[in-house]
Amino acid sequence: MKISYNWLKQFISTDKTPQELSLILTDIGLEVESLDVVQSLPGGLEGLVIGRVLTCVQHPNADRLRITTVDVGAESVLQIVCGAPNVAKDQKVVVATVGTTVYPLEGEPFKINKSKIRGEVSEGMICAEDEIGLGKSHDGIMVLDETAPIGTLAKDYFDIQDDYCFEIGLTPNRADAASHLGVARDIAAYLRGGYTLPDVTSFKISRTNNPIKVQVLNQEACKRYTGVSISGVKVGESPAWLIEQLKVIGIRPINNVVDVTNYVLHDLGQPLHAFDADQIAGKEIIVRNAQEGERFVTLDEVERKLSAEDLMICDQEKPLCIAGVFGGIKSGVVAQTTNVFLESAYFQSVSIRKSSKRHGLKTDASFRFERGTDPNITVYALKRAALLIQELAGGEISSDISDFYPTVATPFAFEVSFDKVRRLIGKDIDNEQIISIIKALEIEITDQSTAEVLHVKVPPYRVDVTREVDIIEEVLRIYGYNNIEMKQQIKASLNTVPKPDKELIQNIVSDLLIGNGYFEILSNSLTKLSYADNEDTAVKILNPLSSDLDTMRQNLLFSALEAVTYNQKRRNGDLKLFEFGKTYHLLESGYEEKQYLSLAITGAQQGQQWNQQSKPVSFYHIKAAVDALVTRFNMRDLQVNDLQHNHLAYGLQYLKGQKPLVSFGAVAAHALKQTDVNGDVFYAVIDWELLLKTIRKNKITYKEVSKFPVVRRDLSLLINTDVAFEKLKNIAEKTDRKLLKSVNVFDVYVGDKLPAGKKSYALSFELQDEEKTLTDKQIDSVMQKLILNFEKEVGAEVRKG
Repeated sequence: MKISYNWLKQFISTDKTPQELSLILTDIGLEVESLDVVQSLPGGLEGLVIGRVLTCVQHPNADRLRITTVDVGAESVLQIVCGAPNVAKDQKVVVATVGTTVYPLEGEPFKINKSKIRGEVSEGMICAEDEIGLGKSHDGIMVLDETAPIGTLAKDYFDIQDDYCFEIGLTPNRADAASHLGVARDIAAYLRGGYTLPDVTSFKISRTNNPIKVQVLNQEACKRYTGVSISGVKVGESPAWLIEQLKVIGIRPINNVVDVTNYVLHDLGQPLHAFDADQIAGKEIIVRNAQEGERFVTLDEVERKLSAEDLMICDQEKPLCIAGVFGGIKSGVVAQTTNVFLESAYFQSVSIRKSSKRHGLKTDASFRFERGTDPNITVYALKRAALLIQELAGGEISSDISDFYPTVATPFAFEVSFDKVRRLIGKDIDNEQIISIIKALEIEITDQSTAEVLHVKVPPYRVDVTREVDIIEEVLRIYGYNNIEMKQQIKASLNTVPKPDKELIQNIVSDLLIGNGYFEILSNSLTKLSYADNEDTAVKILNPLSSDLDTMRQNLLFSALEAVTYNQKRRNGDLKLFEFGKTYHLLESGYEEKQYLSLAITGAQQGQQWNQQSKPVSFYHIKAAVDALVTRFNMRDLQVNDLQHNHLAYGLQYLKGQKPLVSFGAVAAHALKQTDVNGDVFYAVIDWELLLKTIRKNKITYKEVSKFPVVRRDLSLLINTDVAFEKLKNIAEKTDRKLLKSVNVFDVYVGDKLPAGKKSYALSFELQDEEKTLTDKQIDSVMQKLILNFEKEVGAEVRKG
């Protein structure tokens, strides 16, 4: 949610800087995620000053140029070459001095440098309107009033003020703070000051000859409906102040009537809707549920199939609007509109939330309605908007205010214990301070006759404060979490650290990967159903935020791929990523939650270097990372199998017993396409829980380095192409477990010089007796056994010569 600093100051009077308010808001629970400067004019007229033209003579080398001297209040006057036809002596002008960056209405910004123009020195630029963004005229330079003070900064002369935009990470429970008024209330409570609401006492009903009748058929979903007619409006462009206010918070201006409804929504938190009154058939608004399967075209020109549960705003013939969510294409205000019916309502949050989810429509209005708005602000917001429309678009109020409000919302009433406040907060806050905070939050204290408890009434707009503990949280929030001291208590414990220490192992793995150039990512556990391995076992969200966040993830692969495509689109394509995360499945026995570690690499091995070519990563780079982890924790006796995986084109799998410990390989093309990833991605996933169990059983012991030499022997084998090196390695290790220390493949050949279906492996074997020097007889015996077993188990042939 975006909040404007200048807009806030219309409600509260404070000398706090935007940076100070940012800290205050974060401390009281409205976390400011970013604070950005917003300039009403690009560049903010920085470097531009008011000057006076002292002399103006013809340029000796150009008919259309003049040489001027200009006083800008500096120690010396500036000589400026100017091509404007209207430049003249004694004019007050806007001057861009040397070093200033100018931001024209059209074209790219440019910097003013000291230069020579046709042989004459020019030390600045006398500006036209369009050259500095103050207007569209380029007929000549801006000529200011004679009273303009020389040397005044242009931004001060034209009253150009910067604004600041707070990006607030609003939590779902704080519906009351989803507006400038709501944020101002919190700041006022913290500062123990007041706030000022815009005056609506000038609201006046001029005539009542254009009434729109209101009939509410579903009174459960529509608890209050308020409306008024405004006749004789002139729809057009909004004034600059309104356009700038909306732009600061990221709202696109449309026209003066619609802009007012958007302004009031962000001003007071009350959504409004403006109808073209002439399009309301029968001059009657009917609030009813849609007919099942009814068709309705919304403002985005999409035809939607309605549900019988959708609350609709209709006239006597047709639906006009999905209540609280989105307007219809034929009912909105357009350039030809002259009569407006303005709606201000209070809808049941559950009804709006279901309709919004059903149609996949998330709007500023639905955002507030589905969290809970203030039922008692509808009339005030209606008057505020009507007055603004009259101010900006003309017209007059042409009906009484219709206000359907059969059951008035009542405050939440309960008791608050002083002792419980202090006990839960953990600090001895005196009663008067607690009372002061509660009153500052506009919570009515109906009875404080005893020193033990308070009787309070909480306004209906505070939908998150309905119990005593909620009041206590509010007191703590405004008192300040940072004002609660940590009590230094040391508690002895006989509990031993679990073996292995999960956090320690995770840190070791993280350090190992980071040391090898990997970056850790953290992804949302909510994802889209199309990423699921098996939809039948998917854990679906009953009330998803969107169609892209409707399922708990079943794998970490697509989280990694989304991170890859995010970086690739920002020209960061050489990636090494890892993530610790959980997956979720629905089984017959219940829900399953498991922890995994995933790795993903793509792009080049390293950036371009002058002394070597850049090479892409390959399967063997992900294998190297996996092997490094396996080796780091001394995990032995792992079986190696070819990988069969839905989302990997090829790869390997390491098994501990019969359970997959690690699966890794190249990501399949369909998964890359599904996430819009370019190039190859290699991926590994490690069963973290099985890894911890395996580590627990591993015992690492130290053995003295042998003083007897290692002997190497090589073999060249002709084998079938489907025989993997791991198979040969396993055969060798079974053949001799005492003397054989390592097996490696150092050459592979596949070509037309070999029989069809065959390949050649050159293997090296290292042998060592740790108690004595090996004899040739012992070495030959081992090598003969190896040859026999290779021939017997995989049909290998020893190549000679």
